[in-house]
Amino acid sequence: MAASGAEWRSKIQKVSTKIQKNTYISAISNGLMALMPILILGAIFSLINALKLEPYQNFLINTGLKDYTSIPATVTTDLIALYAVFSIAYNFATQHKQQGFSAGIIALMSFLLVTPKGLLEDGATKAIGYSWLGAKGLFVAIIVALIVGTIYTLVLEKKFYIKMPKGVPPTVEKSFAALTPGFITAIIMLILTAIFSATSYGNMHEFVFSIIQVPLTSLGGTWWAMLICVFIIHLLWFFGVHGTLVVYSVVGPIWVALGLENLEAYQKGLEGTNIIGSPFFPVYVLVGGAGATLGLIIAMLSARSARYKTLGKLAIVPSLIGVNEPVIFGMPLVLNIRLMIPFIVTPIITSGLAILFTSMGILPVLNGVQVPLGIPILFNGWMTGGWRVALFQVVLIVISFLMYYPFFKKADAEAYEQEHAAEMAEAAKA
Repeated sequence: MAASGAEWRSKIQKVSTKIQKNTYISAISNGLMALMPILILGAIFSLINALKLEPYQNFLINTGLKDYTSIPATVTTDLIALYAVFSIAYNFATQHKQQGFSAGIIALMSFLLVTPKGLLEDGATKAIGYSWLGAKGLFVAIIVALIVGTIYTLVLEKKFYIKMPKGVPPTVEKSFAALTPGFITAIIMLILTAIFSATSYGNMHEFVFSIIQVPLTSLGGTWWAMLICVFIIHLLWFFGVHGTLVVYSVVGPIWVALGLENLEAYQKGLEGTNIIGSPFFPVYVLVGGAGATLGLIIAMLSARSARYKTLGKLAIVPSLIGVNEPVIFGMPLVLNIRLMIPFIVTPIITSGLAILFTSMGILPVLNGVQVPLGIPILFNGWMTGGWRVALFQVVLIVISFLMYYPFFKKADAEAYEQEHAAEMAEAAKA
C-alpha cells in the first residue's frame, strides 16, 4: 500500500507541476495574486463606505466624508481589468526572462485599443466608460495580456526587432526592442476591433463577456462545481500536493470575477447574486486551513499523548488564520489513511452547508470583500457577511471537531500507549 501510495503521489505531483508550470496558467495566477493589495484596499474601503449601519451612514453623509470614502473603490476594484492586463503580461514576460514592464505597458495599450470609447454630452470630448474596466472586462484583460505576452516574448527571443548600434545605453536599446512587438500587437488589436465592430456584438468586450465570461462564471459559480473543486483540492493535499494552488490557478479568475460582481452590488447598497465567489473559499472551506482542521487542532489540546498535545499548542494560533501546514505535515495528514475521510469530507460538508443555507436565505450572500490569508476566522466571516456568517463559522468549527474526534481519539490512544511503553522501558533501564 505504501509503494502504491508513493507511486500515486509521484504521478499526481507530476501532473500538478505541469499545471503550475504552464506559462499561461502561471501568468494568470501570479498576475491576479499580485493584485491582492489593490483588491484588499478596494474591498476594505468598500466596507467602510457601505457598512449597513444607519447612524454610521448618516454620519458619513452629514460630515461630507461619503464623497471621499467612495473614491478608493472607484480607482481600485472598479478598474481591476486595467491592473490585471498589465500584471499578467508582466508576469508572462518575466517568466520568459524578458523585460516585464514593457510587456505590461503594451498590454495596457492593447486593452484600451479594444475597449469601446464614446463621446460626452458636448459631442466632442472622448471618454472611456467604467463598464468594461472592472470585473466585466477581466476576461478580455486576461486574453489581451496573454496575446501580448506571447508576441512580445516571441519577437524578442527571435531577435526580430530594431537593433541599435554599439554604445547606445541599454535602456534606449530595450525601448526600441519593444517597439516591434508593440507595433505588431497594435495592428492586431485594431484588426480585432474592426472585426468585432462589424458583428452584432459591436466590440470584443461584448463578445467575450457573452460567449466566454458569462458561461464560465455561470459554470464556475454552481454549487456542484465548487464541491468538485473542494474535493480535488483536498485529494491533492492528501498526496502531499498543494491542491489550493493547483486548482485556484485554474478557477481563480472565475471566482474573482464573481466576487467582484458581489462587491459592486454591495457598493450600491444591494445584495450580491453569486453564492460562490472569491471570499467563499477562505470563509467556508478553510476552517482552520485545508481540510477544515481547526476542530482537529482543538481536539489535540486535550489529547492524552504529549505528542499531539504539543502539536495542538503549536498549531492553534496559525490555524486561526488559516495556516495549518504544521498539522498537515507534522501529524501528518499526508497519506494518512486513518484521517483521509474527515480530511476530505469535512470541507465538503462545511461548504455544502454554506451553499444550502445561503440559497435558503438563512445566510447572506457574501459581499465580495477580499479576505487574504492572515485574517482570523470569525473576523473574516464578519467582514464578508456580518454576524450571521461569523456565528455560522462557530457552527462549522463544532462540525469540524465532531468529524475529526472519533478518528483522532484512536490515533491519540495509540500514541499514548507508545509513549507509555517508552517511559516504562526507560524506567526499567534506570
